[in-house]
Amino acid sequence: MSRPGLSRRRRTLRQDTVAGVVLGVESVPDGLAAGLLAGVNPLAGLYAYLFGTVGGALCTSSAFMAVQATGAMALITADVPAVHAGSDQAAALFTLSVLTGVVMLAAGFLRLGALLRFVPNAVMVGFIGAVGVNIVLGQLADLTGYRAEGANRVVRAVTTVLHPGQLHPASLAVGIGTLVLIVLLERTRLGPLGLVVAVVLTSAATAVVGWRSVATVGDLGAVPRSLPTPQLPLPGLVPSLLVPALSLAFVGLVQGAAVSAGFPNPDGRHPDASRDFIGQGAGNVLAGVFQGMPVGGSMSASSLNRAAGARSRLALLIAGLVMAVVILAFAGLVGHVAMPALAALLVLIGLRTVKPAELSSVWRTGAVQKVVLATTFVLTMVVPSQYAVLVGVGLAVVLHVVRQADRVTVRRWRLDRDGDLVEGDLPAGLPAEEVVVLQPYGSLFFAAAPVLEACLPAPTGDTRHAVVVLRLRGRTDLGSGVLDVLRRYALTLRAARSKLVVVSAGARVRHQLQVGGVTDVIGAENVYAGDERVGAALRRACADAERWIAGQAAGDDTGDDA
Repeated sequence: MSRPGLSRRRRTLRQDTVAGVVLGVESVPDGLAAGLLAGVNPLAGLYAYLFGTVGGALCTSSAFMAVQATGAMALITADVPAVHAGSDQAAALFTLSVLTGVVMLAAGFLRLGALLRFVPNAVMVGFIGAVGVNIVLGQLADLTGYRAEGANRVVRAVTTVLHPGQLHPASLAVGIGTLVLIVLLERTRLGPLGLVVAVVLTSAATAVVGWRSVATVGDLGAVPRSLPTPQLPLPGLVPSLLVPALSLAFVGLVQGAAVSAGFPNPDGRHPDASRDFIGQGAGNVLAGVFQGMPVGGSMSASSLNRAAGARSRLALLIAGLVMAVVILAFAGLVGHVAMPALAALLVLIGLRTVKPAELSSVWRTGAVQKVVLATTFVLTMVVPSQYAVLVGVGLAVVLHVVRQADRVTVRRWRLDRDGDLVEGDLPAGLPAEEVVVLQPYGSLFFAAAPVLEACLPAPTGDTRHAVVVLRLRGRTDLGSGVLDVLRRYALTLRAARSKLVVVSAGARVRHQLQVGGVTDVIGAENVYAGDERVGAALRRACADAERWIAGQAAGDDTGDDA
């Protein structure tokens, strides 16, 4: 190998090593905090960070995507009853991770990455904004040492505020101290490692001062000095975990898609979203087997990895190795991490998750976006998160269908003496012995059928020998509702001694007209196929219509009943 090539590889290895160490060290308190946020043993968060990162690094298309637990996914996990109230809560958590991974793998192998562009931005902005608020409210118990009772986080937060005398002064001091230290140290040369140092310093100070009443990670159970052993999922829990798994996969994949779009690979090309689905699925399966919580593409961890100088996916593998070393060599110290310190870290993450500018931008976009944003936000605050995000998506789809149906319009086209097309308003009623060319705009799907029917000019008592030419160029699917409208309209025109003509119909639309009974009513000769010459079929149909009208009029003059 040439000396320049060897030097470049050494430089890349050094940069990946630095980035991996930074990400690995920073991921230790982050992983513990994620487990705390999910309401499970913090070690489940740390294990998820370790094995999710390694699994993702080996399988994603993105070289820089860190597959770790995210705040949104942790919050959904916190609302899953089987994980917190079942007979085997630990097994439920691991099974949930594996099931989420299976859903992600299926989405990847089915090449569903392109479908994410249909996820409304208003849903995700409202959901993530509410997640940020919920993260803050959900940490008040560990931050203050007072566990209030209540149906949801909002009620418990209000109860906490109304009972200041119940707060634990030492826990509150540790939490506030950690918050202040993180903000100050992040502005120094430590950068992102400032949060690690802050958690270590306040946890150490708690032990030195002797505040034994302050909760620590060790209070939740012994921290083993070994990596977790593999655990198989329990198939019997799948029915109760399917909806949460779908929600987790949806949120994780949407957030992961943002990572894919934001971090091109070293060769400059953007990662394949479907392949990244597979990588996140593999990360979840691996995390679940090794007793971790659900994971997904993390924007914050991926940003840190890239900012720390990562040049390849090797940095992620080194980060996983660093986390493994911490678990094996410093398990005793991990047990002394103060819970209020982790809660303070999560409070800061929650505050930074809320993006007022994005909320304001979506709010100003329009009425539909306001409804979707507000509904998703409120639901996420008061009902389990896995249902809130699915309801938000469902509401957005319904409102989109309604809005698209209302946007269907029909305009009249005329051919002037020079052969140019002139657009105008529809006639109030269908005039006699005229060719009326109709050009519909908007999506002609099932919900638009009634709107289209209301737009079609109706025959009057004077209507006869009229030809309505409906132009369908560019349409690939009409739907059964629209076909029913066209068939009824054709019958109405026939009763008025007039007819319907369809022009510029593609092969699929012509087939639908046939199976929908429209062609049987108007005749195959009145269905004109379109070609590459724009307007050619329309001009031919209009000329034929004029001859038909002239023939009908001549028949009337001779007494024929056409």
